[in-house]
Amino acid sequence: MTDKTVDPTGPVVITPGDRRYENLVQGYNHRFVGRPDQVRLVASTEDVVAAVDEAVAAGRRIAVRSGGHCFEDFTANPEVQVLLDVSQLNRIAHDPGRRAIEVGSGALLGDVYRTLFKRWGVTIPAGTCLDVGVGGHFAAGGYGPLSRRDGLVVDHLHAVEVVVVDESGRARAVVATADPEDPHRELWWAHTGGGGGNFGVVTRYWLRTPGADSAEPGELLPKAPARVWKRLVMWPWAEMTERALATLLRNYCTWYEENDAVSPAAGLWSNLIVTHRNSGAFGMVAVIDHEGPDAEKVLAEHYESVTAGVGVEPTVHTVEVAPWLSSWLPSYSFPNDPRGRYKDKAGYLRKGFTDRQLAVIWRYLSDPEHINPMSCLVVAGFGGKVNTVAPDATATAQRDSILKVLYGGGVWQSADQDEACIAWVREFYREVHAGTGGVPVSDERTDGAYIGYPDADLADPAWNTSGVPWSALYYGANYPRLQQVKRRYDPRNVFRHALSIQPPHQQPDLLEAQDA
Repeated sequence: MTDKTVDPTGPVVITPGDRRYENLVQGYNHRFVGRPDQVRLVASTEDVVAAVDEAVAAGRRIAVRSGGHCFEDFTANPEVQVLLDVSQLNRIAHDPGRRAIEVGSGALLGDVYRTLFKRWGVTIPAGTCLDVGVGGHFAAGGYGPLSRRDGLVVDHLHAVEVVVVDESGRARAVVATADPEDPHRELWWAHTGGGGGNFGVVTRYWLRTPGADSAEPGELLPKAPARVWKRLVMWPWAEMTERALATLLRNYCTWYEENDAVSPAAGLWSNLIVTHRNSGAFGMVAVIDHEGPDAEKVLAEHYESVTAGVGVEPTVHTVEVAPWLSSWLPSYSFPNDPRGRYKDKAGYLRKGFTDRQLAVIWRYLSDPEHINPMSCLVVAGFGGKVNTVAPDATATAQRDSILKVLYGGGVWQSADQDEACIAWVREFYREVHAGTGGVPVSDERTDGAYIGYPDADLADPAWNTSGVPWSALYYGANYPRLQQVKRRYDPRNVFRHALSIQPPHQQPDLLEAQDA
């Protein structure tokens, strides 16, 4: 099945010297700027098949981009010669034949939220960065403020259309579904957390909650909140002590340890962003569906638990009821910095930080020698409904964690700051996870990392001394199965990047990182 809305003009080919070129090779992370021979702006599945056929025949390296928010250089690597821009594949529509909602891989999250809500009153448990493209976000698993209530995006993925390349070098479009009888089911499974750019070019997703079987599109996905309770708290760094910050972080993690089960508390999601002391203050946002069971009570108990014994009064503390789409969700978006440069790392927590780790966090976030006020630790709610799914039911193996953590080097604008900012976050991460070789190996406390926040350092033995390969950190026991999908659908290894799934004949050992 192919896209029926074919642009009769065909794909647009943009080469160096075109006034559009510089704008289309620059993504979210300005540390990386691609220099492909051409950017192919595709408008249909047929366009993609033709572009891939042409590139493979010419021996040109391909990369695929939807929103351009990759943390690493996967789409801006110097070796990439053809950049497929799928941003025009942005159709969002009800597909009555599949009893599902079709979403093009180039659609942005903001457009998906608005369309789902305005047309049908439904939503998906995806992220808060509204200009992120769904192409990579969905394939990585996809999570956000509603994940504790509704699971991951891929828990609602019914089918995916992918342009793949066979052994002979010919491209074709394949639709793979969750149907157990589908001969391509393994390709569907690989896109439920296997990451983007690994198996082919995703052109379309179809979303439908398992068990939903209705001709009405408003019955196919979770109902969106009408309104949410929202709490915003800001604490002043000037009054924050090491003991106070440790208490706050310990309390925060403990609440999630004690409220991981599917219950009224699973409706609450919060995000604690501890920016560097130079920022002057840091904060937490907590939200819960206003109509959810015991919503106001859960919100109050969460705050009381998190702040118990901290002893630092907030400088900002607001609680309000806000319309979900028009007031809350857009207010929590992170637009691109016009010159933003980034280096971020991630991990899953099964339990809260140890006392040693809390001391490391304090030391780095209060270091007077560090100059970037946007460097941070982000601790986001996880678990709940997410953890009711078996680790092998989807390619997302992390199904018993309670929190996602991002270690951010912050945002900076000058290449002159690269060395200091990157070194800070690398050393911060390594010291937090010093007991397990500098990375969050799967043990009683941590469970690897999120491929949606890729970090090429995990494949670099200089930064990963655990002896555990990057593939296990991202995919756990699911990696060999992903390799089999790779062998079947991308036997020539056409689709590859610094952390791509390796064909089975290649060992997933520690590799040389492509970037210093």
